[in-house]
Amino acid sequence: MKATINSLVLLLLILTAVSCRKDFLDKAPDDDLTIDQVFANRDYASNFLTNVYAQMPQEAIWPDNAQNPYHGAADELKQYYAISFCNSMTSGAWDANSTVINPWARNFGGLRKANIFIENIDKVPLDQLYTQAARNRQKGEAIFLRAFFHFLMVRVYGPIPIADSTLTLDANFKALRRQPLEKCVAYIVSQCDQAAALLPARITEGTEYGRVPRSAALALKARVLLYMASPLFNGNPDYTGVKDNEGNRLFPDYQASRWQAAADAAKSCIDQTEAAGYGLYTAANNDPVRNYQELFYVNNNKEVLFAYNEGNYDGLDVYSEPLSLSGFSLNAPTQDIVDQYEMANGLRPITGYTADHSPIVNPLSGYTETGFTDVAGPNNLYVAGTSNMYVNREPRFYASINYSGAVWKTRTGGLEFWFKGADGKGVAGGGNYSATGYMLKKLSDPNFVWRPVEKTTLRTWIFFRLGEQYLNYAEALNEAQGPVTDVYKYINLIRARAGLPGLPAGLSKEEMRERVHHERQIELAFESQRYFDNHRWKMSETIDNGNIYGMSIFQGQSKTDPAFFKRVPVERRVFQKKHYLWPMLKTETDKNPNLV
Repeated sequence: MKATINSLVLLLLILTAVSCRKDFLDKAPDDDLTIDQVFANRDYASNFLTNVYAQMPQEAIWPDNAQNPYHGAADELKQYYAISFCNSMTSGAWDANSTVINPWARNFGGLRKANIFIENIDKVPLDQLYTQAARNRQKGEAIFLRAFFHFLMVRVYGPIPIADSTLTLDANFKALRRQPLEKCVAYIVSQCDQAAALLPARITEGTEYGRVPRSAALALKARVLLYMASPLFNGNPDYTGVKDNEGNRLFPDYQASRWQAAADAAKSCIDQTEAAGYGLYTAANNDPVRNYQELFYVNNNKEVLFAYNEGNYDGLDVYSEPLSLSGFSLNAPTQDIVDQYEMANGLRPITGYTADHSPIVNPLSGYTETGFTDVAGPNNLYVAGTSNMYVNREPRFYASINYSGAVWKTRTGGLEFWFKGADGKGVAGGGNYSATGYMLKKLSDPNFVWRPVEKTTLRTWIFFRLGEQYLNYAEALNEAQGPVTDVYKYINLIRARAGLPGLPAGLSKEEMRERVHHERQIELAFESQRYFDNHRWKMSETIDNGNIYGMSIFQGQSKTDPAFFKRVPVERRVFQKKHYLWPMLKTETDKNPNLV
């Protein structure tokens, strides 16, 4: 075909409008090149592949309505930024006309580009600089990206059309239908297997970071099979009668074997990646706080299976920075997740709540909410006078949460989130402030400086890491076989890295399930996991429906004023069963009613 690249954008458009982004397709490398001309040149072809990568979601961007509303829509975070789409989600005020964030359009755009590349890459002439091995690797990268874009839609929409090839102008778009969910997942798995066979086991060359290694394909396969085995997708009685316009069922009956398939995939990922040199990250001094904290700002460390290069993007730092450091204070962890962090002895501080949401304290844990410590914390974690609520907590708490009394960067006298404090509502006026009395520390770089002169660092967003695979394996294996030795082994490896004792012996399958859920909530907090975990476990209608809590930010005159340290409702959230999956946009169903 001799049509120009600009024409192909229109011809091959799948159910969506072309992005206004000035990308490689919108402006050809040299005037108006044809597809044949692009794939006759290895450099042009490589640039085309780079543009396929550009369709990946920028999940490090939270408040700016890019592609990640999932933290603010889960019980782990309150995002104090009214226009953020997550706030529409938590209020229940979203439907088929909500177009602020559109995973459908972005991912089908990526699929269109990936398919063009896969269908044409074999045309690139081979030479000494562009070998068959190089071609195979690029093909493997595009095949993985095709699988990834499908997964990103399945996780929010459930059954989707499978886009395994480009479409021509005379294609019947109304013939496109959602495929049964098990077929969608099987396709993603097959693409992961194909990609894994073509990709290098690990990337260690700095100039190559950001490209897809085999570990990414193995990790994606394990995650999608875990989702498929989970209650939302595996025999969900709420979806039994969901069919397309031809009467085909879109959701499957329950199969217990799906848990074993997920366990096998996760174990295969663990074994192959560890053989390639991946492992749990630990800091140079093996300090449990630093082990966990550094994992997210020491780029491309040995635990990272696949990450997206964000360049000098500073949003996660600026939006999580307290007022006294000139931050915007938008990313506020909830009291709900603060309460879940264990004590240093590995016991839960709080076992539940009374009718008025007063905490039921575990007397064996050593936790107390009365009084203030007389001494500073170990390794200068907090100052004397800090509330006992934050004393002797587990290391991941200190690596993840900034609270009143915490030492952070130049704030050696401790952060001050109470009303009259330097980081509190009383000094913010009508501007930004923490809505919960906490700020997010995890994912922030302690070397970042915002003002007076910005000092940025190169940042990445981790899509897959080995620690997640340990937990994926433990969860799936427990569901398939009960709390066997490997379930304990891999959870305890995660806990040991965090300086915590192992789980108690003799847990039942149900007790271990609760432990796995809890471990995922803490270990994977703020990594775009909690929202989807609550959904796939079918727990969101309880967890994400009702009040979230924080400290009493309109109270507090001093560091030791107990008026501030009281749980108060921050927001009442709405979750209905229809919110487990995203609505198909009306603009799409108007064009193709067969999408149901």
